[in-house]
Amino acid sequence: AFTSNDPKVRAYALQKTMRGIDLGVEVGAKLYVFWGGREGTETDSSKNPLDSSIRFREALNFLCDYVIDQGYDLRFALEPKPNEPRSDLYLPTVGAMLGFITTLDHPDMIGVNPEVAHEHMAGLNFLHAVAQAWDSGKLFHIDLNDQLFGRYDQDFRFGAVMIKQAFYLVKFLEDVGYQGSRHFDAHAYRTEDREGVKAFARGCMRTYLILKEKAARFNTDSEIQALLAEINKDEGNFGYLSGGYSNEKATRLNGESFDRQAIASRGLAYEQLDQLTIELLLGVR
Repeated sequence: AFTSNDPKVRAYALQKTMRGIDLGVEVGAKLYVFWGGREGTETDSSKNPLDSSIRFREALNFLCDYVIDQGYDLRFALEPKPNEPRSDLYLPTVGAMLGFITTLDHPDMIGVNPEVAHEHMAGLNFLHAVAQAWDSGKLFHIDLNDQLFGRYDQDFRFGAVMIKQAFYLVKFLEDVGYQGSRHFDAHAYRTEDREGVKAFARGCMRTYLILKEKAARFNTDSEIQALLAEINKDEGNFGYLSGGYSNEKATRLNGESFDRQAIASRGLAYEQLDQLTIELLLGVR
């Protein structure tokens, strides 16, 4: 409730969060995740979004300073979501959160906690969001579950409905060497009893480990790797453009001649590559 119009509510939210931080540190927490489920509107007549952004920023700055003042070894992770329970939540996506973090007083203390379901609710590619967070040095935590695009927050078992997307995500996390928590923020089907809930929990972890093994196979599959090498080869010797700008590089580039028809006529074999990926996932490679 950091963006509430009521100053008493905002003050209480800060107090409650400080006490939560104290309790977390007492039991050894090193990371505190914020999910702003109250930070939003049903009607924009009720709040000025600029005022809300300022209030949110001031709250996080205050809490960062509190952590520093107490001498705590603690970082924050912000978890975006497009809607639910509010009609429209502020900072609804990973990209929005990353932009917001740069405006804070202590951006080094704050990262993101992306969730599969939340980005899928907005119809976005979760892998791309995670890659952006990783590239920014802000992937502090991650919530793994599954979700059909454009639905309410389903929180299915990891890999339950979008297995290919789950594979690419696991492959990315393993390839880059992500060392943070892999948190399964998911729920068993409503029909399950106690044993069903246990099966659900085991299923989340088992699916991740299976996909981790599949990712390793992808990286060593000779046909797949040969295709990737062909797709990514540099036929024009343009490696000189890497490493940033220089006057010499710009001059050389301006002197290059490009045959656009020849470039456009080159097939990239993406269909074949995707089919091989499907075959690998289906266990026939």
